[in-house]
This record gives sequence, structure tokens and C-alpha cells, in this order.
Amino acid sequence: MRFKQALIRGLTALIFALPIAAAHANTRVELTELQVERADGALYLSAQLHFSLPATVEDALNKGIPIYFVASAETVRERWYWYDREIASAHRYMRVTYQPLTRRWRLNLSPEPLVNAGLGVTFTQYFDTLAEALASIQRMARWRIAALSDLDPAARQSVKFRFRLDASQLPRTFQMGAVGESDWALSIERQIDLTTEAAR
Repeated sequence: MRFKQALIRGLTALIFALPIAAAHANTRVELTELQVERADGALYLSAQLHFSLPATVEDALNKGIPIYFVASAETVRERWYWYDREIASAHRYMRVTYQPLTRRWRLNLSPEPLVNAGLGVTFTQYFDTLAEALASIQRMARWRIAALSDLDPAARQSVKFRFRLDASQLPRTFQMGAVGESDWALSIERQIDLTTEAAR
């Protein structure tokens, strides 16, 4: 009898957990396009991402909590005898905030970490909807990531691309709640072999 009750409880818990698991599965980031091109003495990266914000993240945004994203492109020379050697690195820091007074969404873009006290080089855009702001984050066109003079045509090289939601920038109270939460674990990593790409 006890075994039967335990079995029923286990199956019930599994049934209720399925929708939650499905919801977390939808938080993954898809990379529908990733390519590099050489032009004007530089190496440029273009990418197209696709993801939907989990309800937890969207709720935080609607409450006025800024959400941060980071994209990075590291160009490395591959070495069989040691760790890969970094040739160049580029970063794109993004912050999305909701402006309650204007009911608009603000997106800040910077090659340097975004901090409230820092002035830095920041590009700001305003959008009427969150979907429009996210579409701008998800599309990266001709992002300059390295100088061609830094590349060695005789060596095997690659670009390591990373994109993630940066939960470390959240207020302390949110950081404590976000630890271990898959809703805040939006990220993706990919690598492009420059040797193969150049041979096309």
C-alpha cells in the first residue's frame, strides 16, 4: 500500500514538473547565423540570435530592473603544444531598461562594461516595445572584432563567439534569487575556424 501511494505521488510530481521543464527548455538561445568577413583591413563578425525572455526576466524588466547581456568574440591562434594564444578580443555590453514615465524601452550598447558611474562610449537607442529592443540585441551586423594585420595566414586560427545574460549585474537581492535559476542562464557559445572560412 505504501509503495502504491509513493508511486502515485512520484507520478503526480512528474506530471506537474513537465510544464516547468518545457518552460525552461524554451529559454535556450539559438544561433541562426554566424559568419566572419575580411574587409577594409579588419575582421568583421555578423550573427543572428533567437531567444525569448522567460517570464521571470520579463517581470524584473517591467519592475524597472535593468537586464544586462554580454557578447564576446575572441580571436585565437591554435597551438597543439599549449593553450590557444589570444590574438584579439572584442566585447559588446548591452543593457535593457524600461522607462515607466515614457513607457519606452532603452537599450545601451558599449564596448566597455556598463556602470552607472562611468561615462564611457555608450550608444543609446529607444524602442516602443520590448520585442523591438530584443530584436536589436539579437542582430549583430559587421561587428569589428580584429585587425587583419593581427592575423597570421600561415597559422591555424579561430574565433570563439559567446553570448550570455549577465546575471552578475543584477541588484544583490535579485542575484541571490537568480543563483541556480535556469531562467537566468541564457547563453550560447560557438567557434568559427578561420582557416576553413578563408578557404571558401
